[in-house]
Amino acid sequence: MNFNELFGSFRKKQSSPKEAPSHWVKCSKCQSLMYFKEIEHLFNVCPKCGYHMRITAQQRINLICDEDTFTEFDMSLAPVDPLKFVDKKSYKKRIAEATEKTGRTSSVISGSCSINGVSTQLVVFDFKFMGGSLGSVEGEKIVRAISRAIENREGLVIVSASGGARMQESTFSLLQMSKTSCALTKLSDAGLPFISVLTDPTMGGVSASFAWLGDVIITEPGSLIGFAGQRVIKQTIGADLPEGFQRAEFLLEHGLIDMIVQRGEMKKCISDILTFFGKNYKKDEYELKIKAS
Repeated sequence: MNFNELFGSFRKKQSSPKEAPSHWVKCSKCQSLMYFKEIEHLFNVCPKCGYHMRITAQQRINLICDEDTFTEFDMSLAPVDPLKFVDKKSYKKRIAEATEKTGRTSSVISGSCSINGVSTQLVVFDFKFMGGSLGSVEGEKIVRAISRAIENREGLVIVSASGGARMQESTFSLLQMSKTSCALTKLSDAGLPFISVLTDPTMGGVSASFAWLGDVIITEPGSLIGFAGQRVIKQTIGADLPEGFQRAEFLLEHGLIDMIVQRGEMKKCISDILTFFGKNYKKDEYELKIKAS
């Protein structure tokens, strides 16, 4: 028996990020191990390689909003199952599991807030709720947020993190793509800004609808953004894809997004854009414009 056969089973295999101790965080990109407080202080960005780790919807709200200014709306809205959809599990069971996991009834959190003193309507996707998928409730929450923005003469910010339209709702889900897009037309007609923040990942029906309709489109470094997955595209066209395809840097280089912003600078960037646009959407000026027309 050689050395490897005798002692190989005692060798410690390289641990995965999931195996790291709860008070330590392992970077998925460079595999560096860091104390969790260090990562929290840096907004869950690896200090070694700059990799932007995924954060929760609540962390995103805390990052963007001024302290204690976020007021959530439409919390009672919950999905139904008109198609009685069943795959490996029933849709009702998947909803129940997602609700138990997140404490919420949908993948969208919507409300009003202040961002560096600027009153704003904010929508944030929770990827932990069924992959941030877009269903009837999510579409309704977005439309209601748009309506509040128009009524209050405020800007709208949507932070997307989604795998796309929710297949368990079939056409009902796909309808939300046009529903939200039409509502954004009204926001534009009212002269109000829409800032679309695309985070990792933003795919499918979300990227094919409202996520790409922002007056300003922002992403974080390294975010995966696109419609179909790379494997599907490669199988369809029968060719290798360019290096970095569907990543934020590739999209910026090809003019599909406006800017890539570090997470720690996101709040200031959003408030600066809203302040710039804010000179043009004061309520009194808007009412005078409507009367004149």
